[in-house]
Amino acid sequence: MEQRRLANSHWYHETQSTLAAQAQPLVPEAAEIEDRFLLGLATLCQGELRQHLQQAQPALLASRDLYQLLFPQVLTTTLTHTLTLYDRLSTALTVAQVTGVQRLCNHYAARLNPLSGPDSSRESNRRLTQITEYARQLAMQPTLIDEAALLRLDEAGLTAPDIITFSQIIGFVCYQARVAAGFHALLALPVRWIPGVTVPPDADSCCFGGQSGWQPRLTPVELRYASESQLAALTFCQPQRALNNSAWLLAHDGDTLYGWSQLINMLEERLAAPEARLAAAVAARINGSPVCFERYAPAHLRNALKESVDKAMTSANASEQAIIQAAAQLTRSPERFSAAHLQPLAEAGLSLQATLHVIFSTGLAGWNNRLMQSLGSC
Repeated sequence: MEQRRLANSHWYHETQSTLAAQAQPLVPEAAEIEDRFLLGLATLCQGELRQHLQQAQPALLASRDLYQLLFPQVLTTTLTHTLTLYDRLSTALTVAQVTGVQRLCNHYAARLNPLSGPDSSRESNRRLTQITEYARQLAMQPTLIDEAALLRLDEAGLTAPDIITFSQIIGFVCYQARVAAGFHALLALPVRWIPGVTVPPDADSCCFGGQSGWQPRLTPVELRYASESQLAALTFCQPQRALNNSAWLLAHDGDTLYGWSQLINMLEERLAAPEARLAAAVAARINGSPVCFERYAPAHLRNALKESVDKAMTSANASEQAIIQAAAQLTRSPERFSAAHLQPLAEAGLSLQATLHVIFSTGLAGWNNRLMQSLGSC
């Protein structure tokens, strides 16, 4: 997989490897930035925003720790954990490209650039093609992922632990992109419009019919075979409702499950706020995740929101409309999210803290939606 300079100074990466010398990334210094989560945006925050950023440090530190777990400097593969660092960063770059958030694209392209790609065998190319296509679909439109898509990953040689880690990477970068886009808008930085990008449609309302309960598509970890790190993660996340159904499946990557549980714990108070719950419900409605939707949708808007986001707008009050609009835009097109999308929140009387609740909740919900959508079914 390589990056190439184009005439318009943009880059892209391919699913074919090459022995030729790789071009330098567009922004090589992006690989060495100290804050691997907000990617330099924190240093631009001033005044009240900086104060709130300090209050959010536990969650931001947990997010940085997750980054280090998923994208370490050095990684050794095993028979059950076969994803290489190249696979992981290639996936992250694919997801960053789907979100269109330039800071993420620059960073992951810069980290990927010096790594050697897989060999040029048919099996390696097929594996990388399957990984890239799956990552693109899950990041862009989660409802495209079904049991057949998971089967193709299995046929390409990914183990159950690989698939869990792979799904966590996609979810993490989707979350990172939306939090970064939110801070980008709070700082009123210029938005980079990408011409010709089509926004995928919202999930069909039929996704939210009668559900019989979420069931995993892969075999969860069995207690008798669980490692010490897996048991520690499972013990830590037991009180968290969001992980009630999926914990034993996600425990295939115990370290990431533990890190994600810590992040949810750090954000627990923020996620319980009414504006955060409504934002999470909007994200779940757009992404087509009924189990997440039922957990967060407010009773008075549940039926209208099931029908469509537009229908919910006609039933909501002014502050709820502002929250729905902001969460919908951030979920659908983070690269186009700007200060203009935050202005209605301020006009409706929401504080800066409440606005941050909306941003974090939308990002985290998108991560959870993708895990629940891809790894199980209702």
